[in-house]
Amino acid sequence: MKRRAAINRTIVVVDVEGFGDYTRIRPSQLIVRETMYRAVRKGLRAAGVHWFRCHHVDRGDGVFILAPTLTDKVRLVEALPVALAQALRRHNSWHPPEERIRLRLAMHAGEIARDEHGVTGNSINLTFRLADAPELKNAFRESPGVLAVITSEWFYDEVVRHSSVAESYRRVPVNVKETSTSGWMHLLNSPDDDGHTARRIRLRQRVLTWSSLTRRP
Repeated sequence: MKRRAAINRTIVVVDVEGFGDYTRIRPSQLIVRETMYRAVRKGLRAAGVHWFRCHHVDRGDGVFILAPTLTDKVRLVEALPVALAQALRRHNSWHPPEERIRLRLAMHAGEIARDEHGVTGNSINLTFRLADAPELKNAFRESPGVLAVITSEWFYDEVVRHSSVAESYRRVPVNVKETSTSGWMHLLNSPDDDGHTARRIRLRQRVLTWSSLTRRP
C-alpha cells in the first residue's frame, strides 16, 4: 500500500448525552439526530466552516468531524459553541423531555492519516477520550445547561487562550482508558453565557478591525 502523508486537521467530536435512554423510542431518537445535525451545521456555518467541505462520520449518538485544513480555529472556538447552544435551547423549548438535547463537544487538532477505509491518528483518539472524560460528564450532569465543551491542552494553549472566550474555561483531568492527560472545559449553563460570549466576540472583532484600519502600510 502506498504511504500517504498525514495532514494537520481540526477535529470536532459531538456526542448526545443520554441518547440511549429508555425513554427515547426510535421516533424520538430520529428527531434528536436530525436536530443535532441541523444545529451542528448551523454552528459550523457561524464559524465560517461549510459542512460540505468537512469530512464527517456518523456515530449514531453523535458525529465526528474533520474541519477543512484552513479553518480559523479561534473563530471556531468562539462561534461554534454559542450557535450550538442557541439552537439547542430553541429546540428544547418546543419539545418534550425525550426529544430534548444536551451535547458534549470536544475539539482538538493534529496529524491525520487517510487510507481506503477512512482516517486515523492519535489526535482523533484523544478527541474521543476528551468527549468521554468522567470529569466532563459529571460536571455536565450537574449543570442546567445544554452544552459542555472540552478541548485538549494543546488546543487551549494554541487557540482558546488567544480567543475572547478563554476566561470561561477551566482545566480538568482526563483519565479514559489508556489516556491520562488534562483538558479545558466550559459549560454553557444559561442564555446569559451565550450573550456574554457573543459580546466578547463582537468586541474582539471591533478591536481587530480597528487595528487593521489604523495599521500603517
